[in-house]
Order: sequence, then structure tokens, then C-alpha cells
Amino acid sequence: MSLWEYANPVKFIRTTDKVLPWIWTFAVVALVVGLVWGFFFTPDDFRQGSTVKIIYIHVPSALMAINAWLMMLVASLVWIVRRHHVSALAARAAAPVGAVMTLIALATGAFWGQPMWGTWWAWDPRLTSFLILFLFYLGYMALWEAIEDDDTAADLTSILCLVGSVFAILSRYAVNFWNQGLHQGATLSLDKEENISDVFWFPLLVCIAGFVLLFIALVFLRTQTEIRARRTRALLAREGQV
Repeated sequence: MSLWEYANPVKFIRTTDKVLPWIWTFAVVALVVGLVWGFFFTPDDFRQGSTVKIIYIHVPSALMAINAWLMMLVASLVWIVRRHHVSALAARAAAPVGAVMTLIALATGAFWGQPMWGTWWAWDPRLTSFLILFLFYLGYMALWEAIEDDDTAADLTSILCLVGSVFAILSRYAVNFWNQGLHQGATLSLDKEENISDVFWFPLLVCIAGFVLLFIALVFLRTQTEIRARRTRALLAREGQV
């Protein structure tokens, strides 16, 4: 079975209709377990106190903000190379979800940073690149809405997605590029000396799994909606020509 079979809108909708209930179930379970475990059954940090528990929302949302744009990049490249409409519509569907994740990451980062840094905002490399990424999300969505022809909109937004990917990468690796930033290093690392304590690490992994599954469920659902909306516009246009 070829992966490209799912570029067929009917095949995509039928398949996602079957798996969506399972994804929603696992997403809700993971989020509830992870957040309850993290907020109520982990100790306060010896330096940050209870503030550290923002990590269970901030880190997963930040990861999804970056990876949502990278998913849009892959879908946009598929559109440019293969001209599959489902991929372009999937990228469009992911944008609002990624924008919300970015906004959550910025807001929780401010609440976390205020007691740690003594300020709600600092022009730190990672924070700045994250803010720019959020503006790219807004620009991407606005460009889709501003252009009536779907294929032209898909072409131009794909180009914008390529450009915005630079800031998605910077958001992930800014701490490595500019050591003078206030933002800490990676919370999750293959280096055990840099990783957080297991008591925080395990519930955080569950929260991340929940956010990933939530993102997949929302993108599948929104892609279905975009496919149906495109089909409706095509039918209305055809009726108008008759």
C-alpha cells in the first residue's frame, strides 16, 4: 500500500474517520494523566518552587509550536512537488493549531520567566525567534484568506512556509547559537547530565504524548473540514457556471 493513496480526499476522510476516535481517546487520557501526575504528584523544585510545574504545559506546547510548522513545511513541499491538494489543505489546517500552541508557549513562558528572571519578557534569542514564528503563523493564515484561488494560495503560502522554517529552527536551537540568552538549555536531552530529574521527566513525557496526539487529532479534523469546504466551493462554482 502506497502512502500516496491517502492523497485521495475520499480515502483520507474514510481512514481518519476510523482512527480519530482512538486518537481523541488516547489524547485525553494522556493529557489528564500527565497533567494530574505533574501538578499534584510531583514535588516543588528546590530552586523554582511550584513554578516549575508550568513545564507540563510550556514545554509540550513549545515543542508542538515548532513541530507544527515543520509538519506544514513537509506538507507544503509535497504540494510543490506532487501537487496533492490534501497536503496543502493539511498544512492550512495545521496553521491555527500551531499558532495557538505558540501563543500558549509564549504566555506560559512569560508566567514562568517572571519569577525566575524578574521580568515578563526579555529580547532573548529564543523568545524573539518564537515571537517572529507566531507572526509567521498569523501571516500564513492571513495569506490563505486573502487569495480566492486555492491553488495560488497554496503556492504562495508554501513559499512563506519555507521562509518561516528558518525561525522554527532558530526557535529550537537559539540557545545553542547564542549562549548569552536568558533562556535555559534543552529540558529534554540525550545527555543525562543536562536532563531534568526523573520525577519531573516521566510525567512530562506523558504530557508531550498528549499534546502530540491532540495536535494530530485537531489536524485530521480540520483537514477533513478543509476538504469538505473546498468540495463545496467547487460545487457552487460549477452551479454558477451552468
